[in-house]
Amino acid sequence: MKNILTFCLLLLNVIIAKAQDTEDYIAEHVEVAQELMRDHKIPASIILAVAIHESAAGNSRIAQHLNNHFGVKGPNNNEEIRSAYRDYESDEESYNHFVELMETRAPFNSLFDKYDQYDYKGWARGIQRSGYARSRTWASQVIAMVNKYNLYQYDERPEDYVEPVTKAPVYHRKKRTTSRIYTVKVGDNLGAIAKKKGTTVKSLMKRNGLKKANLKPGQKIRF
Repeated sequence: MKNILTFCLLLLNVIIAKAQDTEDYIAEHVEVAQELMRDHKIPASIILAVAIHESAAGNSRIAQHLNNHFGVKGPNNNEEIRSAYRDYESDEESYNHFVELMETRAPFNSLFDKYDQYDYKGWARGIQRSGYARSRTWASQVIAMVNKYNLYQYDERPEDYVEPVTKAPVYHRKKRTTSRIYTVKVGDNLGAIAKKKGTTVKSLMKRNGLKKANLKPGQKIRF
């Protein structure tokens, strides 16, 4: 019982420490995020949330060694780790480059015309749809990060701002098309099969690549 209690206390301390680390990360980077928001009209909340998500609040290896807070790939000259991610001189340079990518690369640059600097939900979903991340839950995770740490408070929203209603993307599974097969019996012909299956001789011949209407018992016909 004592061991279980000790373990629970240690786990609680880890959770609290992690939360404190994220709060410290926000405090350290909120100013540069807001400056970028004012200059480029992209929500500070989104900049911060993406950085927290992609860098584990600055604790990831690429953030620690490469100052890369947004998971941007590219060449680097770092000798401490081998990585496919690019390096930056500072955290601020990484932040600036992220916004530069949003502004200069299609299809991200079209987002500036679709969403304002207060619509963090629209931005998160738009960035995901534009191919920033493969995960289908990426936008939801970023939005959850904004809400968890109240990052929207840094977006300088007007008091009368009405949050637009944006729908999360809906993914539809492609329906599997299964071919229906008929096995030709003695005495069958295409006309009789077509009538029985509610189709036409022409359709059956085209679907089965038949040049002649002659059939053989045991032959498989798709309809």
